[in-house]
Amino acid sequence: MFRWYAVNTYSGHENKVKQNLEHRVVSLGQQRNVRQIVIPTEHVSEMKDGQKIQIERRTMPGYVLVNMDLNEDSWGVVKGTPGVTGFVGASNEPVPLTQGEVDRLLHKEVAVRERTRAQYTIGESVKVVSGPLSDFSGEISEINEDAAKLKVLVSIFGRETPVEVGFDQVKKV
Repeated sequence: MFRWYAVNTYSGHENKVKQNLEHRVVSLGQQRNVRQIVIPTEHVSEMKDGQKIQIERRTMPGYVLVNMDLNEDSWGVVKGTPGVTGFVGASNEPVPLTQGEVDRLLHKEVAVRERTRAQYTIGESVKVVSGPLSDFSGEISEINEDAAKLKVLVSIFGRETPVEVGFDQVKKV
């Protein structure tokens, strides 16, 4: 049965271990036992020289994930790969990862939150029903459907003041 296993490597040698392992799987005829080899990474935005750039960062330095059918042959192929220091788990018995761990490491979480559609329009009058400004009335100046927020111009001390509120914090007047 194919399961995911975490393989410990020398830190910084994950790409080399992945290449060596893929080459050994093919040369030793283990393609039917080893399905996939993955280095867990994430995309991160960083500021460099005043510009925003996307970089790929390892989420688990020193580890490579292998999807394989564990038997003596496949275990030997992985264990004998240069740069591999062992499997995660007891010394004699590698412990497979749970499906939740695999999904988290490979960023396969499914977004459960449904998008809420705004039932409001710009220029419409609303009344704030909750929060520190409850009972104030105002006019909608902006709608942000992604964040489910409205920018409402509320009259405080005779001045129009923009206030950001959630869709659930206002009602139509």
